[in-house]
Amino acid sequence: MIHSIVRVVEIVATIGAISGITYSLLCLWSAISFLRAGKVAGEGIRPALPVSILKPLKGTDPGMYESFRSHCLQDYPEYEIIFGVSDRNDTAIAVVERLKAEFPRQQIILMVCDLQLGANVKVSNLAQMVAEARHQYLVVSDSDIRVAPHYLSRVVAPLLDAEVGLVTCLYRGVDAGNLGSRLESIGISTDFAPGVLAARIVEHEIHFGLGSTLAFRRADLAVIGGFESFADYLADDYELGKRISELGLQVVLSNEVVETFLPRYTLSEFMRHQLRWSRTVRGSRYWGFAGLIFTFALPWAVLAVLCSEGQPWAWTLAFLALCLRLAVAMVVGIRVLEDKNCLRWAWLIPLRDILAVFIWATSLVGDTVVWRGERFHLKNGRLVRSSHLPNNAA
Repeated sequence: MIHSIVRVVEIVATIGAISGITYSLLCLWSAISFLRAGKVAGEGIRPALPVSILKPLKGTDPGMYESFRSHCLQDYPEYEIIFGVSDRNDTAIAVVERLKAEFPRQQIILMVCDLQLGANVKVSNLAQMVAEARHQYLVVSDSDIRVAPHYLSRVVAPLLDAEVGLVTCLYRGVDAGNLGSRLESIGISTDFAPGVLAARIVEHEIHFGLGSTLAFRRADLAVIGGFESFADYLADDYELGKRISELGLQVVLSNEVVETFLPRYTLSEFMRHQLRWSRTVRGSRYWGFAGLIFTFALPWAVLAVLCSEGQPWAWTLAFLALCLRLAVAMVVGIRVLEDKNCLRWAWLIPLRDILAVFIWATSLVGDTVVWRGERFHLKNGRLVRSSHLPNNAA
């Protein structure tokens, strides 16, 4: 009986390893295609479109001031930056005031968004910030994003094409120097980004946005019902991209890569953050989430080695899975994202992959997520507030 069960697991693990290896090949192909494609439509053109940058805030993030400062150093003719908080005592306010003092000639607006328009406070703030924005072209990005001086020109230029409705960017994580933060960073470069590039190939283009950058027209936002229409959704970047795509407009993945500065996650905080992300994907793209089980080449291959008692064919499969996994890491992490630490921390990839399987399995059950110190239940992608937690819980 036990022998039969082991045999079945061996067969399943072998199929899983082969499917994961196939997925790695797809990621390699998608990354090479992205690099060969060169500039996207409009990139290389210096647009003169006035832009409003919207930055919803809650609390402070690592390197926040320097990240804000990078947005004030744009080589761009006309733009404003609007920061929005929902709490008059938010610690981010002092950072914005310091920024205004250093850049008195830059149009910087700080808003206190008093209305609660939905469970997602970030989107609630954005809905109120848009009303104050002067320009028709909008760029939204998370508070921990740092950009290069040419950033705004590159992400706005594709919107000169009437068929483009939204521009978004890949990003690389800058770790805080501990294990949890490094696992997060290596996951972004070798797992998350390859998945985005693979989706771009499989779906012929992407149909979602990434919180690192969302550049779009105010008119298109109005057509989909404004930010208010998805103020209860956790994956607001996904919803914005999906809804603009449903208008028949293209969602373009820019060649511009930005940086996100990661917190000093403990291992438990890393796991909780990953679980939130996994349950968010489950609620937004269920079949894409379910299909992740076929992408775990290395864990499946290791299981095949164990079940086969070290048969040569299983070791060959494991070696191939490892080589392709590292190849994806090098091509996407180093070539596409220009992540200088990707090679240095590549030895963490097997641990990251094993944890990813555990997180995926755990996210199948339960609907609780912890976000910015609050506990929510996810119902079909919507947030339902559960209870308040200490500030260090997220």
